Amino acid sequence: MSVNSIKDIESAINAIDEEISSLEAYPRAELEKIIKEVGFRCTLCGRCCTKEYNDHVFLLVKDCRRAKEKYPDMIMPAPYFEICDNLGCFYVSGYALKVKENGDCAFLNEDRRCEIYGDRFEICRIYPYMLHREADEYGNVDWRQISGLNDHGEYNAEISDEECRKTAEMTAAYEKDFLVQERDFYKRVLEHLGENGLKPVRRIYDEKMRAFGRGEPITVFVYNGDGFDERVLVSGDYVITR
Repeated sequence: MSVNSIKDIESAINAIDEEISSLEAYPRAELEKIIKEVGFRCTLCGRCCTKEYNDHVFLLVKDCRRAKEKYPDMIMPAPYFEICDNLGCFYVSGYALKVKENGDCAFLNEDRRCEIYGDRFEICRIYPYMLHREADEYGNVDWRQISGLNDHGEYNAEISDEECRKTAEMTAAYEKDFLVQERDFYKRVLEHLGENGLKPVRRIYDEKMRAFGRGEPITVFVYNGDGFDERVLVSGDYVITR
């Protein structure tokens, strides 16, 4: 959603509330059935950790709190900023992992293995499952439950009913947590703008993003679950070099 005004933010909050209601009404048995039919097994191929399949790993607030403690040099504000105010400051709903120069996840090693697999984050644990509505190539909006079908891992494995149930619960829980975080971010932005006499301005957003692309620094307010972390960054900060 393009957020260019206070009204747009309010509309985004209402839309997310509707999405949460739809998610809660979605029958878990349907997702369990799909998980059973797909029969996905991770083969540690590492493809989902590459730029070819995912351009960034977004962290839920609870994941980010752990990352700040254990991997503080590996996280950055998520790369797609939702809002820019009239002072030229950006706002984004959370953090993401840094990437290598080739765009792959910073934790993917030379052997195409995750360096923190046992400690991986929530989205990495449920992938390739998801549960949200999006438009297809014809513009029809419907539920999407699988990402990258047949592009990685192996399929048609035998999955127990208990594993299907747990996977469905984890997937639905992640999607709800993501939506709640996005909604709460917008609510906090509204409060911040109101308290400081600010407003979103699309023209300034575009101007500052062009400058950011040229290497100029920007100020980003990153939602942390309670308020904002203020960060000053340049585009090169997103790449891990080691």
